[in-house]
Formats: sequence, structure tokens, C-alpha cells
Amino acid sequence: MSHGPLMLDIAGFELTQLEREMLLHPVAGGVILFSRNFQSPQQIKTLVSEIHGLREPPLLIAVDQEGGRVQRFREGFSRLPPAAWFGELNKQNSKKAKSIAQKIGWLMAAELRSVGVDFSFAPVLDLGFGKSSVIGDRAFDRKPLVVAELAHAWMMGVHEAGMAAVGKHFPGHGWVSGDSHCELPIDHRRLGDIMMEDLLPFQRMIDYGMEAIMPAHVIYDHIDPKLAGFSKYWLQDVLRKQLNFQGVIFSDDLTMAAAEEAGGYAQRAHAALNAGCDMVLVCNNSAGASEVLEALGDYNNPAAQMRLIRMHGRKAQHREVLHMDPRWRESVELIALYEESPSLNLDL
Repeated sequence: MSHGPLMLDIAGFELTQLEREMLLHPVAGGVILFSRNFQSPQQIKTLVSEIHGLREPPLLIAVDQEGGRVQRFREGFSRLPPAAWFGELNKQNSKKAKSIAQKIGWLMAAELRSVGVDFSFAPVLDLGFGKSSVIGDRAFDRKPLVVAELAHAWMMGVHEAGMAAVGKHFPGHGWVSGDSHCELPIDHRRLGDIMMEDLLPFQRMIDYGMEAIMPAHVIYDHIDPKLAGFSKYWLQDVLRKQLNFQGVIFSDDLTMAAAEEAGGYAQRAHAALNAGCDMVLVCNNSAGASEVLEALGDYNNPAAQMRLIRMHGRKAQHREVLHMDPRWRESVELIALYEESPSLNLDL
């Protein structure tokens, strides 16, 4: 059974019989976990193992474990700093900031791999314009080259731990003030402005070998009337052809308010896949996920299935072994610096 084009979620700490049946559907391809699914490292490892054991190849399992405000697993996991913390470090000591970003990227990925999670939806490559509350300190910096270099260092650590990286939110969510979870943000800038700034981190990270990208639920109305995630222009003309991206394109969550402009759940899924997404996310709405499972029963994209294979995690260490690794101890000590001085009054 190959990877289907739908990533969905589950309700609690354990799978229900209905959820098992949904995950065995050929259209299912992955599971995204949330805080409600997490009770302890051992519990999440058991849950992940059960999900992976349902079928072959195993379903992909992902989580949002960026750090700062967006970290789904906390108790028993290191408290990760937000991306902006690395940007502030960079202003004081660029070389040290990149070294720390690489170590923390490794820590994030190694801890997730120790419980079997395949990848995190990170890093955020949006620019910190100071306009978007939903992005805020999730952005590394305002400057495109700084974002690219810090994200690259972070990704190097992630790769060392056996995990793929997912850059978001293409072509850039940092300029708009609206939260696409709750409304439809519209970016009124011209293409040249976006190309010169927002796209630069994505281009650099593609060149550095980033495996996956998630588009923004944003309309760039001077460029294309459709949301970026439903736009052939953004996903095929720009991302695939102009930027030469050969990796996986994940849709953002199709239950977000901004996605409603594409219609019902079946229409949203078809629109995203037809635009160029390889896998679509439907979260926090089991009825919507069921609708997509039914609607995509005859969908088949061998190229997407081949790309998705790259997202499986590799070389996981048991938690006990991981905690004896000198890199883990060093990274945890760096985390302690953040705990003590989140405002960055550090002696660098």
C-alpha cells in the first residue's frame, strides 16, 4: 500500500477503532499529532509505534515542534526557544548563533526521532516584518539572508538526527497582519517585492537540500487571485519551475478559515492537489477528513508517492541512549541559557 495524499489527525492518547479504519484507507498517508495526543514520552512512543505498525510502508507521522509558542510535546522534552531567539543571538555573534541553531535543530529532531516521529513542520522561513501576530517570534529575523543562514544551520542539525525539514509558509506569511487560522489574509505587495525578500530564504533552503515546503493560506492579489496553496502559479510556475524545487509540497490545514474560499472539504482537497500539493492536511474535523477519504478514492500520483518516501525518519536513538549522548547534554545546557535569559542578556 503506497502513501495516500491525506494527512489527518486523531482525537486522543490512543487510537479508536474508527481511527484505525480511517488510517487503513488507501487515501490516508500520514498523521499529524497535537498536544491533546501527548501524555508522556513513553505514551507517545507507544502511539507512534501502533500507527506505524498499521501498514507498509508506514504512515508518515508529523508534529509542529518549532519551539517557543509552537511546541506540541513538552513534558519530558526540552523546552525549545522560538526562532527569533536565534536571530537576536545572531546580532551579537553570528558564528555562535549558527552553531547554537544547529545544535538545537539536532536536539529537536533527535528527541522526536527517539519516540518515532518522522518529522516536524519546521523551520518557519517567513520574514519577521513585525506585522503578523501569528508569525511573530516564530520568524528567525527580518533580513532574508539571516533567515536563510540560521535556518540552514538549524536544518543541518535536523539532518544529523535523521529527520527531513519542512519550510513554511511559502511564498511568505510575514507581511500580512491577518491570521489565516481565523480569516483570509490578503497581501497587496507586487511580485518584485516578494521575489526580492520573502522568496530568498526558500530559494536558499531549496539549494541547501530542504525536503519539503508548506504554502501559506494567503492571497497575493496583485499576482494571483487564489490562495498560494491552491495556486498553480505559485506551486508549479514559481516553486517547481523557477525555484526548481523537487521535494514534497504539503498543504496547510484545509480546515483553517482562509481555506474556505475553495469550497467544501472535497473541493479544497482537489483544488490543493490539482494546484501541485503532494499531500493535504485535514485537522480537527473528522467529518471533513472522512469526506476527503471518500472523494479521493480514485486519486493516484506516483510522483508524489515517490517524493513522500523521503519524509520517513532515519537512525532513531532510544531515549536512554540519547540522554547519554554528549551532544544531548551540550544542547540541554544551551537550552538552560534560554531558560535563564530569554531576553538574550547572554555573555557571548
